[in-house]
Amino acid sequence: MIRVVLADDQTLVRAGFRSILDGEPDIEVVAEAGDGAEALGMTREHRPDLVLMDIRMPVVDGLEATRRIVADERLRDVKVVILTTFDLDEYVYGALKAGASGFLVKDTEPMELIHGVRVAARGDALLAPSVTRRLIGEFAERIKEPPPAPQLSSLTEREREVLVAVAGGLSNDELADRLVVSHATAKTHVSRVLTKLNARDRAQLVVIAYEAGLVKPGWLS
Repeated sequence: MIRVVLADDQTLVRAGFRSILDGEPDIEVVAEAGDGAEALGMTREHRPDLVLMDIRMPVVDGLEATRRIVADERLRDVKVVILTTFDLDEYVYGALKAGASGFLVKDTEPMELIHGVRVAARGDALLAPSVTRRLIGEFAERIKEPPPAPQLSSLTEREREVLVAVAGGLSNDELADRLVVSHATAKTHVSRVLTKLNARDRAQLVVIAYEAGLVKPGWLS
């Protein structure tokens, strides 16, 4: 069962999402929050698999709430997916950099919402990789010179190749095909890159790859 906390300051938005998600046999909304402080409290209390987090909320905004969840070692296994009205929103980039696992546009179709929750909870792949890649590329263009990334020196050439592929939105199966290895081996490569870069998930690997200058907007579209 995928346990979800809904965080949005609009009651109707929460009600709509709850109605969709609670109708699925493998998803349960365990709590709702109307601001970021409540979201943090509900997350600590319920330890859900996933938090659907709006950004623009009172008291504590969703970006700061995401930072606090990610920083809490007790919540290491909790995934945060950002809810946004616009698919190109600079706050979303900040949330991904802070450790969110991806994002969903609020007017997404019900089946896309359900699929997104399942994918994010599994940690298999970044949500909507083509759209997320476009968003990250939009804001990565503002970085004139890539900052030093000493942690990348710990990666082997193969692991750098894996990092670039993940930044392109490739799933483990697609990565296995590209590298001509088994699915298990591809998954192991990704796990090693995550560990070496101290990244929570694939979303953070995308941010790291862009900011380090390993890939640039348009390369992988």
